[in-house]
Amino acid sequence: MDELISRIMAASGLDQSLVQKAIGIILAFLQKEGPAAEIGQLMAALPGAQELADAEGGAKGGLLGTIGGMMGGGGGVMALGGQLMGAGLSMGQIQSVSKEMFAVGREKAGEDTMGAIVGAIPGLGQFV
Repeated sequence: MDELISRIMAASGLDQSLVQKAIGIILAFLQKEGPAAEIGQLMAALPGAQELADAEGGAKGGLLGTIGGMMGGGGGVMALGGQLMGAGLSMGQIQSVSKEMFAVGREKAGEDTMGAIVGAIPGLGQFV
């Protein structure tokens, strides 16, 4: 996890606490929206990932998450973007964080695993 955090900090210019929060938000989203088997492989490949996801899993995205929930479902990638922007990230930073996070995921969990995750979540491909 330290490698992932360091790489995202370098790519995005964000501080460690915000990077950890962003990773947690993304992982919690993936656990909720993605294919269970592949998400399990990703989480196993990133020691400490479950703790970050659990820390942010209770955050439902504030108003955007509530609206998404009322519309049926979690709001998908738009709700994820809203959560990340609510945490203080710009769109450019969101893209930097997600691209680096998925690059590390490919290195640790494998291209097939990450491809299945991206393919299973509509709209996710535009961020990675």
